[in-house]
Amino acid sequence: MAKQATKHHSEPTVQEALSKSEEFLSKYKNQIFYLLGGVVLLFGIVFAYKKLYQEPKKEEAMGQLFLAEQAFRNNDFAMALNGDGNLLGFSQIIDEYGSHAGQAVPLYKGICHLQLGEFEEAIKSLSKYKSKDFIMQARAFCCMGDAYVGLNDLKKALDLYLKAARHHDNLMAAVYLKKAAIIYEETGAPQQAIALYEEIKDKYPQTMEAYEADKYIARLQFAQ
Repeated sequence: MAKQATKHHSEPTVQEALSKSEEFLSKYKNQIFYLLGGVVLLFGIVFAYKKLYQEPKKEEAMGQLFLAEQAFRNNDFAMALNGDGNLLGFSQIIDEYGSHAGQAVPLYKGICHLQLGEFEEAIKSLSKYKSKDFIMQARAFCCMGDAYVGLNDLKKALDLYLKAARHHDNLMAAVYLKKAAIIYEETGAPQQAIALYEEIKDKYPQTMEAYEADKYIARLQFAQ
């Protein structure tokens, strides 16, 4: 009997809930219709933006980037950076296409500035380069170090060379460590320089920098 009473008691509650739901839908059906229509419209706008603007813009940017990269590979850094009136350079590609041009453009642009002796512009561009590619990110740090050497700011250059060397363990780290060791030599810190040359020998014995390390160590020890 108790179970039956419970069952009879629950049925009106369910019916009441259904009735209220129907009443709610009837009362607000126009608002709900407009809301759903707005969501569909929003998805349509996003889809159209990607297909009709974003993707074509990216393809157009890639076409321009290919030509600028060719000039870069040919060591024509002025043309790669600024174009020639027909070809867009990396500077114009960034201005014209922004993020559609791809994340590598600030690196290309920074290296062009560096090669042209425009060190402050190089630093400004290279500092915008962010990549999950450890090797290329370390290369960007090293190039920034080279730019600071050009500005005769050896302390910042040293910090960036060490940052590049420690960013990821690969053979290029030997190059960055050697650059840092040279800065230590130039700033009168021979022991720190020797320590880096020893590190190159221990960690990267197959590199050219390791083959030459003993020569540099002997020179520094002789000078003391």
